[in-house]
Order: sequence, then structure tokens, then C-alpha cells
Amino acid sequence: MQEVNRTQVSEFILLGFTDHSEVEIPLFLLFLLIYLLTVMGNLGMIVLIQTDPVLQSPMYFFLSNLSFIDICYSSTIIPRLLWDLLTNRKVISYNACATQMWFFTLYATTECYLLAAMAYDRFVAICKPLVYPIAMARNVCLQLLAGSYLVGLFIAIVHTSGVFRLSFCGPNEISSFYCDIPPLLRLSCSDNYVSKVVLFVLSTFVVVGNAIIVLISYGYIISTILRMRSPTSRQKTFSTCASHLTAVVLYYGSLTFMYVQPGGIEAVEQDKIVSVFYTIVIPMVNPVIYSLRNEEVKRALKKRLSKKIFHQRPQ
Repeated sequence: MQEVNRTQVSEFILLGFTDHSEVEIPLFLLFLLIYLLTVMGNLGMIVLIQTDPVLQSPMYFFLSNLSFIDICYSSTIIPRLLWDLLTNRKVISYNACATQMWFFTLYATTECYLLAAMAYDRFVAICKPLVYPIAMARNVCLQLLAGSYLVGLFIAIVHTSGVFRLSFCGPNEISSFYCDIPPLLRLSCSDNYVSKVVLFVLSTFVVVGNAIIVLISYGYIISTILRMRSPTSRQKTFSTCASHLTAVVLYYGSLTFMYVQPGGIEAVEQDKIVSVFYTIVIPMVNPVIYSLRNEEVKRALKKRLSKKIFHQRPQ
């Protein structure tokens, strides 16, 4: 009987943002612009880090991988959203919905752990500078990166299998613009208590656990910065951390509001607003945050732009 109920729903309808067709083209143009800026900004950050000798350090190794994840992260959501806005056919198949959720959960979780790894890197660099070359050697950085992906893979498998083992008898309208866990749990016609508990527990473990690592790291970092005698050294050291701390607050804060707070699964309208922020806006603004708040990135970017202008200048 459960299998029959499940096969009754072979596709879902993504309700998106609005029922008014006259605003769909303006929304399409807006999100297309955001997506292009996201891809170009993050791709530019990757190229800059890979080609500039000054940026060949563990911190920028993690930053280039963060930019790669942001490209994949937004590409999981926005192209599908653009297609729905352009064609006004907001139907997604059962398997495509599961696939989108799997990739989204993988990249979202991996980014959480990567941000924590970046905080640990800054802690060692500032508070334990003598052991930094050993503690953050190339193989250690690769292990931290691989560990982030492995945990993301595990969480993605658990959540996707937990949601799509449920029965969906109808209605099949998802109150979101992509296949996210909370709106799908609300559609299930079988007992979803275990899936809700697993979502809350794992989300709390991922977000709060990594937030604790970040807070402890920055507690030591701020203490070390305050003990520096030179104001110039304090400003320079803080500038390398301010961009990462800004990105952490934005990302962890939105995920906490969406998945960790009590009753968050049952909220509907706030889901769309918060979802837009952490799936679309944050991947776009991350390159801006790191380029404007990080002196080394700004210097490398200015040097690259000045070289390009100089070479293009007519003789």
C-alpha cells in the first residue's frame, strides 16, 4: 500500500515566488544577472588565486575551493529557477527533485565544514605561527578538504534517502523554488517524525558544531590580536580575518534560521526569503566580501588589472 501511494506522485510542482506572470520576466532577468555575477566573481577569484604567487598559501587554497563550491552550489539551484521563470512550466520530476536535493545538501554541508577549516587555518597562522608550516602542510589541507566533502556526502545521502523513502500521495506542490527538505516533509502523507528529528539533529550538529569551532578559533585570534603592540600589525592581521568572519556570520546565521531553530520546518513564507539569501545571494557576495575586506586579495587584483590595462594600452 505504501509503494502504491508513493508512485502516485511522479512529479512535483515548484510554486516559486509568485503566481503573477507579469513579474516572471523581471525576476528571470534579475536572477540571470545574479547568476552571471556569481559565476564570474567566483571563477575570477579562483583564477586570481591560482595565478598569483603571493596567494599561494593554505588560506587561499581553502578560499579557491570555497569559490568552486559556491559556483556548484548556485548552479544546482539557479539554472532550474531560470528555466521555470522563462517557460512558466514549474514541474520537476521525482528523480530530478531527489537529485537536486542531494547536490544541494552536499554543497551546503561541505561549505559549512570548509568555513570551519578556514577558521582553524587562521587560528594556527596567527596564534601558532612557528608550527604553521607543519600544522597546515599541503597534505593536511587536502585532508581537511577531503573530510569536508566526505561529511557532506554522508549528510546528503542520509537526508535524501530519509525524505524520499516517505510516501507522497498528493498534493504535489512544493512551496519553494527548489527541492528543499522542509517543504517536502510537509508534503509527505506518511509518518515523517523520524525524518524531522534527523533533519534537526544533523543540522544542529553541522551548523552548531562548526560554529563552535569558529567561535573558539576567533576567541584565540582576537585575544592574540589585542596583545599585539603595533597598531599596523593589528589592522593587517584583522583584515585577513574580517572577510572570513563576515562570510561565516552570513552563512551560518541563515542556515540556523532555516533549519536549526525550533519550528523552522513548519514555517513557509520565511523559508522562501531565507532560501533566496543563502542559496542565491551569499554565493554572489562572497567574492565581493573577500576582495573588499582582504588587503592581499585587493593588492593582487589591482596588480592584475594594472598589468592588463598596461598590456592593452596602444603603443
